[in-house]
Amino acid sequence: MASIYDFSAETIDGAPAPLGDYKDKVILVVNTASQCGFTKQYAGLEALYRKYRDRGLVVLGFPCNQFGSQEPGDEAEIKTFCSLTYDVDFPMMRKVDVNGPKAHPLYAWLKGQKKGVLGTEGIKWNFTKFLVDRSGKVAGRFAPTVEPKALEGAIERLL
Repeated sequence: MASIYDFSAETIDGAPAPLGDYKDKVILVVNTASQCGFTKQYAGLEALYRKYRDRGLVVLGFPCNQFGSQEPGDEAEIKTFCSLTYDVDFPMMRKVDVNGPKAHPLYAWLKGQKKGVLGTEGIKWNFTKFLVDRSGKVAGRFAPTVEPKALEGAIERLL
């Protein structure tokens, strides 16, 4: 597969979400969790989305329970938490695995496109971020410790 647009996911409500629907957008893909030390980044991700969505940014949240069981709830619980706690309006997807044999195909592709520290592919923790340009190519990978606000320069360059 040549670009992110070749993949599909499911929304947190279970509807099909072909990523081709985001063609010509800058996409920030993030594996999220509701009970993580980085969970407060939901606020920063939403701020980025609100600031740049009219210029072509979309943030896609993919809940994941692979790191310290920090996303134990079902989709309804996750959706309620995100809405009530952080007023999340960016698209949230169904819970996925990002590592291992059951990793979502999108994440298998993302990890192959941009390696992590020391050339490793595996996602190390929740809130790892992949920034995708308007042509569907991965432009950057950012560690969980990188706050969303710190991505503004990279996002601006791609918009």
